[in-house]
Amino acid sequence: MKLYTPCLILVALTPWLAAKPVSIFDGKTFGGWEGPLDSFRIEDGAIVGGNLKIRIPKNQFLSTKKRYGDFELRLKFKLVGEGANAGVQFRTERIPDHHEVIGYQADMGGRYWGALYDESRRRATLQGPDLEKLKQYINFDGWNTYVIRCEGRRVQLWLNGHKTVDWNEPIDEIPGEGVIAVQIHSGPPTEAWYKDITIEEL
Repeated sequence: MKLYTPCLILVALTPWLAAKPVSIFDGKTFGGWEGPLDSFRIEDGAIVGGNLKIRIPKNQFLSTKKRYGDFELRLKFKLVGEGANAGVQFRTERIPDHHEVIGYQADMGGRYWGALYDESRRRATLQGPDLEKLKQYINFDGWNTYVIRCEGRRVQLWLNGHKTVDWNEPIDEIPGEGVIAVQIHSGPPTEAWYKDITIEEL
């Protein structure tokens, strides 16, 4: 019978312990986040981008200070206002001295629900679902859930439990890590709400 020392048992369990999801937004402060705070606020335990009084002049992003590589990100979101558009950035970089960022986006709003967009890089939708089929699962007037999973070159998205993207990045030079950010898109007076944001590093 082989015996294991307590030290070896602890080492064996460490990956499992480290894999537990952790909250990256406490619902009360912007601790651990950075960006244009005049475009974002905290209300009812959620990050709120934009407003319903004036037009949104340009895209704005609130990002984590910490960088992430392989992970599973979970959050709830809702869009408020006619023509609202927003998204969740990941494996992303802030562009120095500019309001934009560069990297992947889990898109939301309009014809982009559940799609994977490449912000400020290829400037294109890389992959997306059949929107007509997905519409029956979207809560246009309330909260929705996103699950974003990155493992190596593979990126997967689930919107309200329905898989919408399974993308294998063909370009080796595309970075496999970066910050996470939430967006409010330029356009009419609208709001994007984000809450219950947790991440499990893989």
